Amino acid sequence: MSNLNPSTGVSIRERSRAGSPLEVLRIFLKLGLTCFGGPIAHIGYFRDEFVVRRKWIDEHAYADLVGLCQFLPGPASSQVGFSIGLMRAGYPGALAAWTGFTLPSALILVLFAYGAGALGGPVGGGLLHGLKLTAVAIVAQAVWGMARNLCPDRARASIATVAALIILFSTASIAQIGAIILGGLAGLWLCRSDAQASAGHVEMPVSRTVGLITLGMFFVLLAGLPVLRGLTGSTGVALFDAFYRSGALVFGGGHVVLPLLREAFVAPGWLSDDAFLAGYGAAQAVPGPLFTFAAYLGTVVSPEPHAVAGAALGLVGIFLPGILVLLGALPFWDSFRKRAGAQAMMRGVNAAVVGVLGAALYNPVWTTTVHSPRDFGIALVGFVLLIAWRAPPLIVVGFSAAAGMAMALL
Repeated sequence: MSNLNPSTGVSIRERSRAGSPLEVLRIFLKLGLTCFGGPIAHIGYFRDEFVVRRKWIDEHAYADLVGLCQFLPGPASSQVGFSIGLMRAGYPGALAAWTGFTLPSALILVLFAYGAGALGGPVGGGLLHGLKLTAVAIVAQAVWGMARNLCPDRARASIATVAALIILFSTASIAQIGAIILGGLAGLWLCRSDAQASAGHVEMPVSRTVGLITLGMFFVLLAGLPVLRGLTGSTGVALFDAFYRSGALVFGGGHVVLPLLREAFVAPGWLSDDAFLAGYGAAQAVPGPLFTFAAYLGTVVSPEPHAVAGAALGLVGIFLPGILVLLGALPFWDSFRKRAGAQAMMRGVNAAVVGVLGAALYNPVWTTTVHSPRDFGIALVGFVLLIAWRAPPLIVVGFSAAAGMAMALL
């Protein structure tokens, strides 16, 4: 199959791999400083930055990538960012994307652990609430844009609706995976009639050999770290195992990792429930991935290593399993999605992803953020700025933060 974009005649692989690690780092550092609202909102920010504005990846390939990362264990938004950096500038670009997106919130949470990150009073509370309202506008924009492109007919709109209902009426974290699987099966049945060549040809610079090796590493560490922990009695190995196991068993978004981390760190007496909940509150208010909560835990945990070394150990431990399993899946992803049956299935998966995003727009984004007509007004203005005025997300972040502080003073 040709690597040419049918509309431009340009190789999408060559176009997407034309950047440098420094370029990727700069863009993801900006995103790491401005992406508030959790993993669902991050997917909206990424879509605006890389699909709409920079056109590094097309809408369908992006939706396929989001569907893959939602299905795999680990932090979905960080995996999507890692993959985009990998496409743009190879392995150095992937590392740059992860570093830029992760470092800002990790540093803020380390500072918070040392007592320098708390915001108090009505102005501070209003600022944090305004930043959370930014997520409402960002997620709504993502659902709007993706629904128009990925659910243009009755079959796919129906798949999206059923997926949303599954999420809304279920409290199990596995419901998200189930909705995506059912979406793929429905796509095989309902979306074959309009099968055509996928518009985006995305090749990852990861060989199948590397993919198999990284999958092997994922399972070896998952099974081997508890054994090594028992043999050595090392607190460092114990901490790394706790972070790695928590990151490896997360399906359904970053918030699912919290009960796993609480069981791993509070139950053994490594830190108090109050300290854990204080860090969780701070993690809600900072930009970037929720998994950087591990930097806070690594700083305040009782066993050594802690402080900055513990923060670094926590970040590597909790993100590593998701990256390993992603690298294991990517070499087989593009060839899989070229097949006619796979294309029909991915149409169903893409529609289900829209439904999952739509359900998340209501819960938790809307239900935990919009509490009054004023809140709705701020979110509505942010949405119109994004959709009608095509304002950069940073403008919406600034507006929502200022509006939140103003409302707190009234």
